[in-house]
Amino acid sequence: MSALVKLVSEHWAHVAPLLAMPTNEAEYDRLVGQLDEILAEVGDDEDHPLALLASRMGDLIEAYDEENRPMPEVTGADVLRYVMEERGLGQSDLPEVGAQSVVSEILNGKRQINVRQARALSERFSIPAAVFLSL
Repeated sequence: MSALVKLVSEHWAHVAPLLAMPTNEAEYDRLVGQLDEILAEVGDDEDHPLALLASRMGDLIEAYDEENRPMPEVTGADVLRYVMEERGLGQSDLPEVGAQSVVSEILNGKRQINVRQARALSERFSIPAAVFLSL
Protein backbone atom coordinates (compact mmCIF):
# COMPACT_ATOMS: atom_id res chain seq x y z
CA MET A 1 0.00 0.00 0.00
CA SER A 2 1.41 3.39 -0.98
CA ALA A 3 1.89 6.12 1.58
CA LEU A 4 -0.88 8.17 -0.03
CA VAL A 5 -3.42 5.34 0.04
CA LYS A 6 -2.46 4.56 3.63
CA LEU A 7 -2.96 8.20 4.61
CA VAL A 8 -6.32 8.37 2.81
CA SER A 9 -7.55 5.17 4.43
CA GLU A 10 -6.57 6.46 7.88
CA HIS A 11 -8.64 9.63 7.39
CA TRP A 12 -11.42 8.34 5.13
CA ALA A 13 -13.91 7.86 7.97
CA HIS A 14 -13.70 11.61 8.60
CA VAL A 15 -13.81 12.68 4.94
CA ALA A 16 -16.41 10.28 3.54
CA PRO A 17 -19.43 11.94 5.23
CA LEU A 18 -18.49 15.19 3.50
CA LEU A 19 -18.85 13.47 0.12
CA ALA A 20 -22.12 11.60 0.72
CA MET A 21 -25.47 12.78 -0.65
CA PRO A 22 -27.71 13.78 2.27
CA THR A 23 -30.72 11.52 2.63
CA ASN A 24 -32.69 13.61 5.12
CA GLU A 25 -32.92 17.13 6.52
CA ALA A 26 -30.60 16.46 9.46
CA GLU A 27 -27.82 15.23 7.16
CA TYR A 28 -28.49 18.15 4.83
CA ASP A 29 -28.22 20.68 7.67
CA ARG A 30 -25.03 19.04 8.93
CA LEU A 31 -23.46 19.11 5.45
CA VAL A 32 -24.41 22.78 4.98
CA GLY A 33 -22.83 23.64 8.35
CA GLN A 34 -19.65 21.78 7.47
CA LEU A 35 -19.51 23.49 4.07
CA ASP A 36 -19.88 26.86 5.78
CA GLU A 37 -16.87 26.04 7.96
CA ILE A 38 -14.80 24.98 4.97
CA LEU A 39 -15.79 28.08 2.99
CA ALA A 40 -14.77 30.27 5.92
CA GLU A 41 -11.33 28.67 5.65
CA VAL A 42 -11.10 28.63 1.84
CA GLY A 43 -12.52 32.10 1.17
CA ASP A 44 -12.01 33.13 -2.46
CA ASP A 45 -8.80 31.12 -2.85
CA GLU A 46 -9.54 28.68 -5.68
CA ASP A 47 -6.11 27.11 -5.16
CA HIS A 48 -6.78 26.30 -1.50
CA PRO A 49 -6.39 22.56 -0.82
CA LEU A 50 -10.03 22.35 0.34
CA ALA A 51 -11.54 24.29 -2.59
CA LEU A 52 -12.32 21.17 -4.62
CA LEU A 53 -13.91 19.51 -1.58
CA ALA A 54 -16.06 22.61 -1.04
CA SER A 55 -17.14 22.52 -4.67
CA ARG A 56 -18.14 18.83 -4.44
CA MET A 57 -20.05 19.46 -1.21
CA GLY A 58 -21.85 22.35 -2.89
CA ASP A 59 -22.81 20.02 -5.75
CA LEU A 60 -24.30 17.53 -3.26
CA ILE A 61 -26.26 20.25 -1.51
CA GLU A 62 -27.55 21.59 -4.82
CA ALA A 63 -28.61 18.09 -5.93
CA TYR A 64 -30.47 17.55 -2.65
CA ASP A 65 -32.18 20.93 -3.05
CA GLU A 66 -33.27 20.16 -6.60
CA GLU A 67 -34.68 16.79 -5.57
CA ASN A 68 -36.29 17.77 -2.26
CA ARG A 69 -36.89 21.51 -2.45
CA PRO A 70 -37.99 22.32 -5.98
CA MET A 71 -38.46 25.98 -6.80
CA PRO A 72 -42.12 26.84 -7.20
CA GLU A 73 -43.33 28.04 -10.57
CA VAL A 74 -43.94 31.77 -10.52
CA THR A 75 -45.52 34.05 -13.05
CA GLY A 76 -44.57 37.55 -14.03
CA ALA A 77 -47.58 38.73 -12.03
CA ASP A 78 -46.23 36.91 -8.96
CA VAL A 79 -42.89 38.68 -9.33
CA LEU A 80 -44.59 42.04 -9.83
CA ARG A 81 -46.81 41.46 -6.80
CA TYR A 82 -43.79 40.60 -4.68
CA VAL A 83 -41.84 43.68 -5.82
CA MET A 84 -44.85 45.89 -5.13
CA GLU A 85 -45.27 44.48 -1.62
CA GLU A 86 -41.56 44.77 -0.83
CA ARG A 87 -41.46 48.40 -1.92
CA GLY A 88 -44.85 49.41 -0.60
CA LEU A 89 -46.20 50.28 -4.06
CA GLY A 90 -49.81 50.44 -5.14
CA GLN A 91 -51.23 49.73 -8.55
CA SER A 92 -51.21 53.40 -9.45
CA ASP A 93 -47.46 53.64 -8.66
CA LEU A 94 -46.49 51.79 -11.84
CA PRO A 95 -46.98 54.16 -14.77
CA GLU A 96 -44.45 52.18 -16.82
CA VAL A 97 -46.91 49.28 -16.83
CA GLY A 98 -49.97 51.35 -17.60
CA ALA A 99 -53.05 52.65 -15.87
CA GLN A 100 -54.15 51.20 -12.54
CA SER A 101 -56.71 49.08 -14.37
CA VAL A 102 -53.98 47.48 -16.51
CA VAL A 103 -51.90 46.65 -13.42
CA SER A 104 -55.02 45.19 -11.79
CA GLU A 105 -55.67 42.96 -14.79
CA ILE A 106 -52.08 41.73 -14.71
CA LEU A 107 -52.20 40.97 -10.99
CA ASN A 108 -55.52 39.15 -11.41
CA GLY A 109 -54.20 36.98 -14.25
CA LYS A 110 -56.41 38.53 -16.93
CA ARG A 111 -53.46 39.99 -18.82
CA GLN A 112 -49.79 39.09 -19.28
CA ILE A 113 -46.90 41.50 -18.85
CA ASN A 114 -45.66 42.37 -22.34
CA VAL A 115 -42.06 42.86 -23.41
CA ARG A 116 -42.22 46.67 -23.24
CA GLN A 117 -43.61 46.56 -19.71
CA ALA A 118 -41.06 43.94 -18.64
CA ARG A 119 -38.19 46.07 -19.94
CA ALA A 120 -39.53 49.15 -18.15
CA LEU A 121 -39.93 47.20 -14.90
CA SER A 122 -36.45 45.77 -15.34
CA GLU A 123 -34.95 49.22 -15.68
CA ARG A 124 -36.88 50.63 -12.74
CA PHE A 125 -36.21 47.77 -10.31
CA SER A 126 -32.86 46.44 -11.62
CA ILE A 127 -34.32 42.98 -12.11
CA PRO A 128 -33.86 40.99 -15.33
CA ALA A 129 -36.82 41.56 -17.66
CA ALA A 130 -37.18 37.82 -18.23
CA VAL A 131 -38.47 37.26 -14.69
CA PHE A 132 -41.54 39.37 -15.50
CA LEU A 133 -42.35 37.41 -18.65
CA SER A 134 -44.43 34.26 -18.23
CA LEU A 135 -42.94 31.80 -20.68
